[in-house]
Amino acid sequence: KERDITLLLVGHVTKDGSIAGPRLLEHIVDVVLQFEGERHSRLRLIRAIKNRFGASDEVGCFELSDTGITSVLDPTGLFTSRHAEPVPGTCVTVTLEGRRPLLAEIQALVSQGRDNDFGNARRVVSGLDSARTSMTLAVLELRAAIKIGGRDVYAATVGGMKMAEPAADLALALAVASAAKGLALPADLVAIGEVGLAGEIRKISGVDRRLQEAFRLGFKRALVPAGSDVKIAGMEIVEVSRLDQALQRVKISGE
Repeated sequence: KERDITLLLVGHVTKDGSIAGPRLLEHIVDVVLQFEGERHSRLRLIRAIKNRFGASDEVGCFELSDTGITSVLDPTGLFTSRHAEPVPGTCVTVTLEGRRPLLAEIQALVSQGRDNDFGNARRVVSGLDSARTSMTLAVLELRAAIKIGGRDVYAATVGGMKMAEPAADLALALAVASAAKGLALPADLVAIGEVGLAGEIRKISGVDRRLQEAFRLGFKRALVPAGSDVKIAGMEIVEVSRLDQALQRVKISGE
């Protein structure tokens, strides 16, 4: 610092996610960046853990290719798929990586359950939080009358996206209900909101930022929690307070 020389230190993190070595080093430096990525995904993220010169929740998106690591200006295409016609069991949501909104597609498949050694239906999850998925499925059946108790349910994100935030609950519930009923959701629909145990749709942060990104990419309709109070010219934004109300809006009924 006395000679005004920029110094880059490269280290590794431990299994619990902390930086290896003495904690003093982390306090001395001005910026701590963490390089993240899944083995089976080509997406790489650089996340600011500490930043004395700006926000600490900024995220940079990069793609791993044969020629090296390149910047991805619009990474949404990595987490959504293209369908000629709407397909049952798919729903798009908008997640936040730091301050950056990313569109992500959740896909679900509901099949007739088969007897196994334990006599239980299968619940297979990829890219989603398994505990929140189990909770959402229970709420979907008990509060919205979508019968999936004895059926196998598979849920996954497109492109290896990891989503743990509650804002994806509503999209997951709609995708599973769509798959269970064999009814496709509108192709230009996004859904964001947390699902509570009583079947209510709770408010989430950054609704305006999420919907602006969805509208920029061509989505014209959105289901959001009641009280979000967001208006975007050219976009139909429907506020819902309960899960069964959200299902009615997309013409999916229980039983």
